[in-house]
Amino acid sequence: MAAIEIDQLAQDWERGKTIAGLDLGTKTIGLAVSDLSLKLASPRPVIKRRKFTLDAIDLLARFEKDNVAAAIIGLPVNMDGSEGPRVQATRAFVRNMAEKTSLPFVFWDERLSTVAAERMLIEMDVSRKKRAERIDSAAACFILQGALDRLAGLRAGSGGSGRA
Repeated sequence: MAAIEIDQLAQDWERGKTIAGLDLGTKTIGLAVSDLSLKLASPRPVIKRRKFTLDAIDLLARFEKDNVAAAIIGLPVNMDGSEGPRVQATRAFVRNMAEKTSLPFVFWDERLSTVAAERMLIEMDVSRKKRAERIDSAAACFILQGALDRLAGLRAGSGGSGRA
């Protein structure tokens, strides 16, 4: 299905399904998954990147295991709002995933998500080594939680219409 807007996801989400959050890096893919009520994002182990086909197989297996209906993917927009090579790579990843799955993807501005995730891990007194292992999934949690909060607002504003 490729990319849709968040308001479309609010209308189309099926009860009993989760939503995944992704922080796409060059070495790893950070992953988080919502609860069934779409209120809370929880981190999952990162996927170590290899080749796209292998990454897609791993990702789709995780999606199936967690009963994922859609994915929120962080869009690494520059601080001035411009789009650089990382944004292009993220959009290409979603285009390539559309050939392998019908699950929709929603682009989500991820500016400062990694900074916020690192601050949280520091406040939790996580060692530098363990922070490096967990930062991508923590960033995916921040991305997903922001989208879940927005979805809650959209669903409340629609008077509960749709499948939600």
